[in-house]
Amino acid sequence: MKTILLTGGAGFLGSHACLNLLEAGYGIYIVDSLENSSFESISRVCRFLKEKNNFFQNKIKFFKADIRNIEKLKIIFEHALSNDNKIHAVIHFAGLKAVSESEENPIKYWEYNVLGSINLFKVMEEYGCKNIVFSSSAAVYGQNQKCPIEEVSSLSPSNVYGKTKKTVEEILTDLHFRKKWGVAILRYFNPVGAHHSGIIGENPISNKNNLFPIICEVAKNNNKKLLIYGSDWPTRDGTCLRDYIHIEDIIEGHKNALNLLLNSGKNLIKVNLGTGKGTSVLELITTFEKVNDIKIEYEFSGRRLGDCAALFADNRLSSSLINWRPRKTLEDVCKDGWKWVLENPYGYIKNLEELDLSNYCEI
Repeated sequence: MKTILLTGGAGFLGSHACLNLLEAGYGIYIVDSLENSSFESISRVCRFLKEKNNFFQNKIKFFKADIRNIEKLKIIFEHALSNDNKIHAVIHFAGLKAVSESEENPIKYWEYNVLGSINLFKVMEEYGCKNIVFSSSAAVYGQNQKCPIEEVSSLSPSNVYGKTKKTVEEILTDLHFRKKWGVAILRYFNPVGAHHSGIIGENPISNKNNLFPIICEVAKNNNKKLLIYGSDWPTRDGTCLRDYIHIEDIIEGHKNALNLLLNSGKNLIKVNLGTGKGTSVLELITTFEKVNDIKIEYEFSGRRLGDCAALFADNRLSSSLINWRPRKTLEDVCKDGWKWVLENPYGYIKNLEELDLSNYCEI
């Protein structure tokens, strides 16, 4: 059994990766500050797997810590060694991701996303862990790209968030060529939906500004309206085109990349994770209404500064390099995402003292 460290493992992406990798037989260490996530997501993963298999519980350990603290990172790696669980690879999700906030507070984003990553890489190097899957973003491409966007497209991020992701990509590229690291950089577009079981889903504590959670919020509250920013974009219906991809497909891409790094030597992989097609805001709303038999009230507003007409992926390279193609449909996204909201109307609300803390460690 190989042990994988997930940074930001209690968040939307991290919790789904935790479940997926545990089911695949990996041992998991998680580090998360819980600043914008909840330990309840991990508790639910544990409960879900325990009901299926009583042998998994020794495969997971959670550490409440911030990756900006290099000494606490060392404690985690030491803990793994002392328990004969050397960390073989890292999947790096931890970081801040709100574009508007990054523009308002750039120092915070450079500190969290870049300094935190550098500290992580220092500790990995010290403990001989040289395989990493990095959670990057389509934001590294910037605006006004020809769609579908290929991996060879220019990297011209138009906001601080995208710039921090691009910088971390550059550091990891240097580590591959100078230090022989195995590196997979996954640039994904718009992760949406939830686990099909309904036990885990998207539940940001702050910065609730992504379209799909807002659609769910409007569906849940009949007195709210969805604002659509712009009706005159040069697209087929006048609203922006984006690449909405199911969270379970995104995580399968991470697992495939991880398996390749662990089994095929020191690769450098840079691929898009997307559906390969653009879906308009109105098309997403219409699909959500049809699949869930519910009406979404909306109205048009002016364009937002920094928006662009279209942003969607060319995903052919991911098929050839990591044997990955999306399997879930937009209908699956709408069904699973709404199921999560219906079954968890208040998201993760339990206090720590109400949860099973047998795998929890605060350092």
